[in-house]
Formats: sequence, structure tokens, C-alpha cells
Amino acid sequence: MQSNLVTDAFAQLYDGILTALPDILTGLVFLGLSAVAIKLIMLGVRAVLRRALPGEAPVYRQFVGAIVLVFLWFAVGLSFLSIVGLTLVAASLGTAIGFLALGVSYALSGMIADAVAGVYLLRDPDFNPGDQIRAGDTTGEVSAIELRKTRFLVDGDVVVRANAEIEKNWTKLSAE
Repeated sequence: MQSNLVTDAFAQLYDGILTALPDILTGLVFLGLSAVAIKLIMLGVRAVLRRALPGEAPVYRQFVGAIVLVFLWFAVGLSFLSIVGLTLVAASLGTAIGFLALGVSYALSGMIADAVAGVYLLRDPDFNPGDQIRAGDTTGEVSAIELRKTRFLVDGDVVVRANAEIEKNWTKLSAE
């Protein structure tokens, strides 16, 4: 009786593998084609970023490129799960990741605001290192504009301010 149970279990496993094999092979081909497509898309994204942000620190381009890459691979992963017959798992995973992304974006909203403001400050022709700027209670020379913060030289000291705070209200002072 027990030998028959083990034999039946292996027979069902074998039948299940044979049944799933075409879907698994299709999924693997899809992954291979997706990897090539993502590589080509990322070449295009990087070229567009180089043109859109010339002369900017590469960290900004790498940041945007990494975000695009994560979204592309996530979409490929969900599609792969659907192709191999795990549609409910893909839907559940997509929903769970969506809620997780919502929570993370809420938790990082200040950091995201600083990064976006940093890009605006970097693109602003009136806000450059060496300029005399008043932003809130800080008046000094801009020494560095980074992704999340800007550094000012104030009376020999370095004062660091969040970009979102600066971008809201700043004044360029005329050269004296």
C-alpha cells in the first residue's frame, strides 16, 4: 500500500512537470528576450539622461536609471509569473509591492522632495556654486549643490540646508 502511494506521488509529480514544462520554457524564453529588451531600453534611457542632464553629477543619472531598471525588472517578473501559470501569485505580489511602495514613498517623501528640489536647483541658471544666496535665515556662498542638500560657506563655516527648504524661497544677492 505504501509503495503504491509513493509511486502514485512520483507519477503525479512527473505528470505535473511534463504539463508545466511548456509554460516554464516559454517563461525562460520570455526572460531571455526581456533581458535583451531591457538592456536596449536602458541604453536609450541612459542616452536620454546624458542629453537631458549634461554636465550634471553622474549620481543623478544613475539614480533615475536605477529606478527605471527596477520598474522594468519588476514588470518582467510579474509577467514571468503569469506566463508560467502563477497569475494569482503575480496579482498578489503586485498588490503587496504596490502597498509597500506607497508606504516607502510616504516614509521617504521628504527625501524625495529634497531630491526633486535638488534637480531643479541644479538646472536653475541663477543658482550655481560661487553665488551669494539668501535662503531663509542663511546667507552665504553656495559651495556645493548635491542630490538632497546644498552647502553654503557662511563666515568660514559650512552650513548645510535641505534642498526642498531652499528651493521654496531663495534670493540671489547681487555681487558687491
